[in-house]
Amino acid sequence: MGGHDEPVQTPGASPFGDRPAALLLAAGGPGVMGPAAVGVTPAISADSPATSAGRRRRPRPAEVAWGAAGIAAVLILLQMLSETGAVPTHDIPRMTSILASLGHQSRTGTFWGVVGDTLEGWGIGLALAVAVGIPLGMIIGVNRLVWRALRPTIEFLRPVPSVALIPLAILLYGNGLKSTALMTAFGAIWPLLIQTTYGARELDAVARDTARSFRITPLRRVFAVRLPSALPFIATDLRVASATALIVAVTSELVISSPGLGNAILFAESGGQYTAMYALILAAGLLGLALNTFFTQLERYFLRWHPSQRTEV
Repeated sequence: MGGHDEPVQTPGASPFGDRPAALLLAAGGPGVMGPAAVGVTPAISADSPATSAGRRRRPRPAEVAWGAAGIAAVLILLQMLSETGAVPTHDIPRMTSILASLGHQSRTGTFWGVVGDTLEGWGIGLALAVAVGIPLGMIIGVNRLVWRALRPTIEFLRPVPSVALIPLAILLYGNGLKSTALMTAFGAIWPLLIQTTYGARELDAVARDTARSFRITPLRRVFAVRLPSALPFIATDLRVASATALIVAVTSELVISSPGLGNAILFAESGGQYTAMYALILAAGLLGLALNTFFTQLERYFLRWHPSQRTEV
């Protein structure tokens, strides 16, 4: 493959600080190729970096407490604005009323039905973005000729907002789930594609040269060296793509009236049920928080070998 192994100057550093030297770096320290490169599982001793460098990072109780305190402060502030008349209750109902409405709706099957519709469009769109964005990003990242050929097209399409595809989506699929999934996939694919490309190009020169010295085939080099090197990039932007996909899914439901939280918010607003509308907006925010927490924990589990997910002991 043309330009497969040439050193490339990467525009931007890794968001995790250190270059993610692939899983091939030996227990003996940076720049030394370990037995994993040739298919041998190394033994981990009590003095190896896997145990001495630190332990897996977990959220501290203080971090959780401060986060909860911040949320509580915002809720109290909104409640005070309504109680003091600084904001008309017609525009922003009391937070206690919104929470009561959310609690009431959460006990109904209709509420969970619209949440399920939103998650379905979000899930299909994100899955399509992952299935296309990550493999294509790896191909672009490992081959400089492909990067040069596709970069203008990527830079042209990336700024296009997903809502601009609404006429095309309605023309192709109507105002149903397929249209929502199409726009969600288009919005979520770009962070995955771009960062996977940069992650594949951000390869430690020592790891690359050592892989050559071990005569690892180019195809195996992609999976054994470049893919582990790109994993921190992919994991971080999977969280970003997840949030983007949820935003686009709810927005498309608002605009094209496809089933989901967005359509329920629009229906409540058109009926003058502002408390229920704010409750559904709050539900969308809580759903985004839950998805972000899920992907954060997933990232910590699968990247527990990476320095960014470890703490000093």
